[in-house]
Amino acid sequence: MDAIAAAELNTSGEIRVHIDDTCKEDVLFQAAMKFKELKMDETKLKNGVLFYLAVSDQLFAIIGDKGINEKVEPGFWDNIKETMLTYFKQGLFTEGLCTGIGLAGEKLKNHFPLATDDTDELSNEVTFNQ
Repeated sequence: MDAIAAAELNTSGEIRVHIDDTCKEDVLFQAAMKFKELKMDETKLKNGVLFYLAVSDQLFAIIGDKGINEKVEPGFWDNIKETMLTYFKQGLFTEGLCTGIGLAGEKLKNHFPLATDDTDELSNEVTFNQ
């Protein structure tokens, strides 16, 4: 996804997007399980961010790893969710998701700038479960 690549351009942070059709558990629990399944908790600087969406259930969550969560102000992820929700309510799902990814990327860039020896630790591929 181009939005992920653009957001990661100036940061060592890692952003992933996972899309499910439905969410069988609490959305935050499900997102946390997917975060672990995608090995996002294994990044060197603990700076992974997952955007989790359950399309049919109209639920979504944003999960940040320990490293980024220690750096962002309280309510940061909720603010991104609210911004995304504004787009989603208008039916602008791609725009909302891309905006959220961009906001997360800016924060990652501020706290985890791209290092000269940085390697892309995780795929930028969007993952799906049906």
